[in-house]
Amino acid sequence: MTSRAKPQGTPSANARDGEGHIPVMLLEMLETLNPRDGAVYLDGTFGGGGYTKAILERAQCEVWAIDRDETAIERGASLVAEYPGRLHLLHGRFGEMLTLLTAAGVHALDGIVLDIGVSSFQIDNPERGFSFMGDGPLDMRMGRPQPDQGPDQDPDQEGGDNRTAAVMVNTLPERELADLLFQLGEERASRRVARAIVAARTEAPIETTGRLASIIRAVLPPDKSGHHPATRSFQALRMSVNDELGEIERGLAVAVRLLNPGGRVVVVSFHSLEDRIVKRFMTEASGRVPSPSRHDPRGLRQVAASARFRLLTPRALRPGKAEIEANPRARSARLRAIEFLAEAA
Repeated sequence: MTSRAKPQGTPSANARDGEGHIPVMLLEMLETLNPRDGAVYLDGTFGGGGYTKAILERAQCEVWAIDRDETAIERGASLVAEYPGRLHLLHGRFGEMLTLLTAAGVHALDGIVLDIGVSSFQIDNPERGFSFMGDGPLDMRMGRPQPDQGPDQDPDQEGGDNRTAAVMVNTLPERELADLLFQLGEERASRRVARAIVAARTEAPIETTGRLASIIRAVLPPDKSGHHPATRSFQALRMSVNDELGEIERGLAVAVRLLNPGGRVVVVSFHSLEDRIVKRFMTEASGRVPSPSRHDPRGLRQVAASARFRLLTPRALRPGKAEIEANPRARSARLRAIEFLAEAA
């Protein structure tokens, strides 16, 4: 295949940020967001700063970036220095973007990008407790705890991030734990796993990722796909600890209120539950209504006359084969986007 020269300001699909994190679907995100000079954008999930840096490189624009993890904000200080006056970091959740931006004097945006899920920095650090690949405290909080709250603070409440995965596995009733694993992790053997967890915690509290993984591995056969038996359970606990689905709903609801005409919301998700929320929201916002029958080939092509948003991705974009080979974590990514119209369509 003949290679083409990259346009100036276009990063490689496998470009890494300063500490080795690979932003997923970076080129697709840039093409869809379409950054332009003089515009103002929000990266609602700053993480390693890969999206933010790419946007700043693509156009002479301004970027505000949010992350609930203080370590991400601290890491981003060097990037702020690299783009003086153009990059501004805010500590908080993207579901609070309206409050955070308003307090900073920002009332409208030309585009918003959200990369949903846990960052590689968090997964790869055993002390954060997200991964079963190494042994560490069973934590899974994306943000740091607030000193004035107890360990079982509900993360749904303002200023949460104090209820750890350890609190959940050691206190939830067996049936509630099983339901959580089934609903958020789509773990078919959720009742078997919950029963094993409850039995193990009667002997001693479950406080580490290694112990929880071994408990699950002992009652589940190896996955034919090659995934660790604890994958779905860890996912469910992480999503619950951080109220990830609720955060997506809150974030989308306020994101569309901040857009200037022509502004776009671009979302990359990694799980079917997340993508389902994004798809439904964007479909409804763009005024697309389902056909009377699921067998009708027109599908969702009917558009309400009062629609104020245009659906940019009738079907979710997927990462290419080369990206998946270079970064296996990208394999489940889905990108969807909508654009705010100046007038109703």
